[in-house]
Amino acid sequence: MFHPQEFPPELHLGPFTTRFAQELGVGPGRLRHREIVSLSRGIKSLGGSDLPLGLLTRPYTQATGHSAASHATAFAIWMLPGFLPVADSSLLHISRQAPHDEPRRKGVCGHTTKFRDNEVVCLDGLWITTRARTWLDCARRMSVDELVVVADHLIRIPRPEFEGRSEPYATIVELAAMLERHKGTPGIQKARAALALARVGSDSAPETRLRLALGRAGLPEPQINVRVQLAHGRSRTPDASFPEYRVAVEYDGGTHGDIEQQVRDIRRQEDYGDAGWIEVRIGKAHMQDDARQAVRKIRDALYGRGWRATQSNPQ
Repeated sequence: MFHPQEFPPELHLGPFTTRFAQELGVGPGRLRHREIVSLSRGIKSLGGSDLPLGLLTRPYTQATGHSAASHATAFAIWMLPGFLPVADSSLLHISRQAPHDEPRRKGVCGHTTKFRDNEVVCLDGLWITTRARTWLDCARRMSVDELVVVADHLIRIPRPEFEGRSEPYATIVELAAMLERHKGTPGIQKARAALALARVGSDSAPETRLRLALGRAGLPEPQINVRVQLAHGRSRTPDASFPEYRVAVEYDGGTHGDIEQQVRDIRRQEDYGDAGWIEVRIGKAHMQDDARQAVRKIRDALYGRGWRATQSNPQ
């Protein structure tokens, strides 16, 4: 008869190494019970589902040694924005410090690399590459646009009242220094191109994608989440703005359906109008096909305010 309640509570939190179980007084014989799941060499589980990815990954780094969660696995644990293409989402990505061999075990996609001390952190007992290092490691499989989305996320200035932090995850200088340290890393050319396009200020992936689309269309680069002064002492912080032409762009991410939000949206539009500004509202549908419709709406607003392109660039 299998009695899981007889095992130490630490083993119920998620998968564990056999070494850890033995440190808790659970001998090899008890770990051979058919109800205990063997996930990989030296890694067991008492069962359970819907565990956080970090908990599932932790014993793999502990069993391997000199290693950390990395690449797509670290990308998911850090909840970085954007789309990361992976060949097999069921595999855990584990990187090991050179000159040690790359991890070779069931359920793992192994890598060998060189970590600097500030490129790996311990997160609730899990060694994992930092957000910035993860960005570089994933560059090989990501487009330049998607790398810009993540870079913008890393360098944006947080709002302490909502996020509980006041410092960005990284700065442009720090990202540039890391790229300089890792010359020859697969994908580094794309990462460099992305860093040149990164800007402090974008609050979401759609905002970044819209800014990039505007640039490709030959439109002027907007200010991002910069407060503008309006009439009667009022001010607003549009998602993007062109102060020279008094055009404000607001992105509707789909949370504007309730009545109170609609009232706030109308008041905001009135504030812009009273100050002689044009508000351009962009929705999810406008972002399809490289934001073609969004670019057209913004171009029309700018054109109406006197902007002229230096060369023809149809979109």
